Amino acid sequence: MTARIISGTETAKQVRERIAQDVVKLRETKGVTPGLVTILVGNNPASVSYVTGKQRTAKELGFYSVQDDQPDNISEDDLVQLIGRYNRDPKIHGILVQLPLPQHIDETCVLNAIDPDKDVDGLHPMNLGRLMIGQARFYPCTPFGIRELLAIAGVETKGAEVVVVGRSNLVGKPISMMLVQKEAGANATVTMCHTATRDLAAHTRTADILIVAAGRAKAITADMVKDGAVVIDVGVNRIGMTAEGKAKLCGDVDFETVKEKASIITPVPGGVGPMTITMLMQNTLKAAQLAAEG
Repeated sequence: MTARIISGTETAKQVRERIAQDVVKLRETKGVTPGLVTILVGNNPASVSYVTGKQRTAKELGFYSVQDDQPDNISEDDLVQLIGRYNRDPKIHGILVQLPLPQHIDETCVLNAIDPDKDVDGLHPMNLGRLMIGQARFYPCTPFGIRELLAIAGVETKGAEVVVVGRSNLVGKPISMMLVQKEAGANATVTMCHTATRDLAAHTRTADILIVAAGRAKAITADMVKDGAVVIDVGVNRIGMTAEGKAKLCGDVDFETVKEKASIITPVPGGVGPMTITMLMQNTLKAAQLAAEG
């Protein structure tokens, strides 16, 4: 068996087409254009690349978009005050502060300063609490992208054994909470594994759906995967350079061997990654729709 490969790039295109249509509808019926501000502190090359991609996508979808670049020596107080101004700006429906921040700034303090109704990253404690009790307003973007990939690929989650490798606040914890909810696209039995799990393979081999966000290249090998499992690889690891000087990337799953056992698998790159920015746009659209409703 060779797995069917889910293209996050193609799936993201489908979702963005839907978002673009909804943007036009919102503008025509309510006179509201979704507004997104991305705040970049310093000039970390990876962060600049990520923010550029987000801004480009926002503009392509017809959003009102603002890129606010700040020097790396901005004080924490000044950054919080800047966020406060965007909290009060009616043209801005989504606020994203690109991480990581300089060491002198408390990331938790900054993220908590964002109005929960404009927290389109879905990482404010209020939004994570809503997720926990099944009343989510905004889902964290990468887990949201994973759930969308599963849905569009036609993967049945109801009653499925899901194993999540990783317990980060960005991926592991929220995707576990999302898939355990008693609702469509979820209703699974979820096991969350981490660095203190005694026998990781014993858990991963039980998974109908295996979601890997371990942060370690090729951590999951073929002998750790059940025949016919759906494998979602969230990891992105740099493992060298190509002859053209580009970074070689791989996931947290040993793709070449695992694809021969899985029924469905996501590649790296081109899997979960493209969905993350797309779901950021979906969250911003929803924030604008909620604002338009008053």
